[in-house]
Amino acid sequence: MVTILDVARAAGVSKSTVSRVLDERLPRSNSETAQRVRQVAAELGYVRDPLASGMRRAGTSTVGVIVPRLTDTVMAMLYEQIAAASAGRGLFAVVATTEDDPATEQFAVQTLVRRRVDGLILTTARLGVPTAQGVPHALALRTDGIGPAAIGDDRLGARLAVRHLIDFGHRRIGLVGGPDYASSARGRLDGYRDALTEAAITVDGSLIAGDSFSMKSGEAAGRLLLDRTDRPTAIFAVNDNTAIGVMAAAHALGLRIPEDLSLVGYNDIPVVTSLPVPLTTVRVPFAQIAMTALDLLHEASNDLAARTVVMPPTLIPRASTGPVPARP
Repeated sequence: MVTILDVARAAGVSKSTVSRVLDERLPRSNSETAQRVRQVAAELGYVRDPLASGMRRAGTSTVGVIVPRLTDTVMAMLYEQIAAASAGRGLFAVVATTEDDPATEQFAVQTLVRRRVDGLILTTARLGVPTAQGVPHALALRTDGIGPAAIGDDRLGARLAVRHLIDFGHRRIGLVGGPDYASSARGRLDGYRDALTEAAITVDGSLIAGDSFSMKSGEAAGRLLLDRTDRPTAIFAVNDNTAIGVMAAAHALGLRIPEDLSLVGYNDIPVVTSLPVPLTTVRVPFAQIAMTALDLLHEASNDLAARTVVMPPTLIPRASTGPVPARP
């Protein structure tokens, strides 16, 4: 790959001069030196990397993406969006998985840095735990409350979901939650509580279960909530995977959706439209989050102050929600 240093040597100028001349964000200079630099760059086939242009290390036009697992459809969808957005900027995205284990994540970070990626996008942040210190990075979907992050408004999304159930007349609404260390799960729990409180419905801790994002966890939590005489008439699940697990639990207990139980998920992964009962869910703007994460990575590489960008989700009503069932 032709670098700025190659252009500088061929043009007989400094590296900083080449960077300044080829930076489209600056006023265009038509000096003799600038014209020579642009001519040499064109002859050598130099392509400016807008993301890596301000990085302290030599750029490789590669972005490392760290996710818990690619078997999680949400993470696979986000990675595809990051890869597409990166390609549109002349970059290449590579992915590493961690199984949401901090030690494995640290190893993945070190490995990608040794391979000289220009920066990292991480979806594995834990609240209160600094992420990838000393390396240009941005967070996506989750935040640690410290570093730059591109996230959906999880609290708002949960409020929309629960408000939808309340509008159908439901008052006993269960929550299948996620891990407490994930900002996304915490935000959705807060939004669930907000919606109930706004409707003057007492938050019942016995209607809250679950501590993972998996279908297996959703099924276990679903059985816990539904296998009781005072079961909820509706459930908001922290993501679509856990919602599918709740569907399995409901089916095993002979409950119909939505006749006996209304159900809302979160993320709007593709499979939920093809379920026997298409799932009402909350759509996350994955493409927008991916593009924003790359913008934040650019800012981090230029030592700009960390900021969190929050993007609104959208409620997608489908067949899994309906009025409160009549009880005998």
